[in-house]
Amino acid sequence: MTEPRGADEGQGDEPASKTETADRQDAAAKESSKKDGGSFWRELPILILVALVLSFVIQTFIARVYLIPSESMQPTLHGCPGCTGDRILVEKVSYRFSDPRPGDVLVFRGTGPWAEDYVSTRSENVVVRGLQEIGSAVGIVPPDENDLVKRVIAVGGQTVECCDDDGSVLVDGRPVEEPYVVSDFPYTPGQIDCDTDVRSGRCFGPVRIPEDHIWMMGDNRNQSKDSRWYVGDESDGAVPVENVVGKARWIILPPARWGSISAPEIQEPVASRE
Repeated sequence: MTEPRGADEGQGDEPASKTETADRQDAAAKESSKKDGGSFWRELPILILVALVLSFVIQTFIARVYLIPSESMQPTLHGCPGCTGDRILVEKVSYRFSDPRPGDVLVFRGTGPWAEDYVSTRSENVVVRGLQEIGSAVGIVPPDENDLVKRVIAVGGQTVECCDDDGSVLVDGRPVEEPYVVSDFPYTPGQIDCDTDVRSGRCFGPVRIPEDHIWMMGDNRNQSKDSRWYVGDESDGAVPVENVVGKARWIILPPARWGSISAPEIQEPVASRE
């Protein structure tokens, strides 16, 4: 009698043991899930902070995306007032180890006379302005500076002017081949050139570029407010090299415009030819 009763008790205990084990497993799974969820929310602020720091480092020292707002660099870079122009990637590393060369397309800060028409994009509200500055540091908001994009035509020590008999820009007396220029002011020897009563809009100079400066011009010559516009100021329109932000490398948007930005070597600096 004892053995059967014992057997019956054993048979009754086994299902209870399995149930308790399943309950413990379910409880453990729920607890683990709670811990995982809690861990994610605890780590999220750290992940966001790391992402912001990385964005700041990349935007400040490595590369930044800029929007082309005008048509001054057509057809190389597309843009126009009120429309969505090309977005270009400007890398900031190259010029830490080398100097800008004629033919490069680059972004620079327009200071002095270059900034005479610039209007700040920052809010007058202190709090909003502070948030804008923080957003700018991590690349969410455009920087509050007069950033311009043009092509280098001449560098410090060179002399630039226009025009020769064919209407070409001269650097150190040699005509510059500029395949990227499609639109320019009219120039016809004897009818409208640099010696006629009504001079061609191409004509300027000669200008000797100060050391550590560069002469910048837009590819769309009759729609570009560039170094020619500021001849007569303290540096005769040349831009200090220290104002250079970086080299324009790629068009990244819109997708139909993806590609590298042409930067042919249009003229060797004087020092490299000697």
